[in-house]
Amino acid sequence: MNNMDDLITQDIIKKASTGDLDAFEKIYRYYAGFVFNVSLRVTNDRETAKDVSQEVFLTVYRKLKNFRFDSSFKTWLYRIAMNTAINTAKKESKIKEKALKSHIEEPGKPWQNDVNKHMDQVDNEQRLNTLLSKLQVQERACMVLKHIEGLSCQDIADALKMNVNTVKTKLRRAREKLMTLRKDVVKNEL
Repeated sequence: MNNMDDLITQDIIKKASTGDLDAFEKIYRYYAGFVFNVSLRVTNDRETAKDVSQEVFLTVYRKLKNFRFDSSFKTWLYRIAMNTAINTAKKESKIKEKALKSHIEEPGKPWQNDVNKHMDQVDNEQRLNTLLSKLQVQERACMVLKHIEGLSCQDIADALKMNVNTVKTKLRRAREKLMTLRKDVVKNEL
């Protein structure tokens, strides 16, 4: 156990829940990168992920007094981070759909060449994010938690408040979609 792990004890969590800002800052410093990475994988946008991370920690600060240690703190934090990121991604998706619909109904500059140019410039990380963005939000959340964050299916189920079998089904469907999408991307590149 490293020195930072020693700092995030039940005692620190309890102190933070009573409004101790030093204790909360320790929690924030320890988990900020984790929350940002989860948010980024779900929202697929750095600025949105920053906003989501900020909202997550505001929520944690407000709700920490309700944390009862029934689950691990990290699982509780996962749940808040994933729910906030999923809700934000859904809102962003609706906004983008409206903007795209508006652009199609009132065409301006040709945008398809820009998209093709952009896709030619993306690296592997961006391709992964592009593929993940094609998944339904809950499928994406399951994939990120399983394959990027390394959680077990049970931990994912706990974090997202789902049945374990539902998580496994979403993972299977997401993998199938990603394989199909990947084949399409490779075919288009040839």
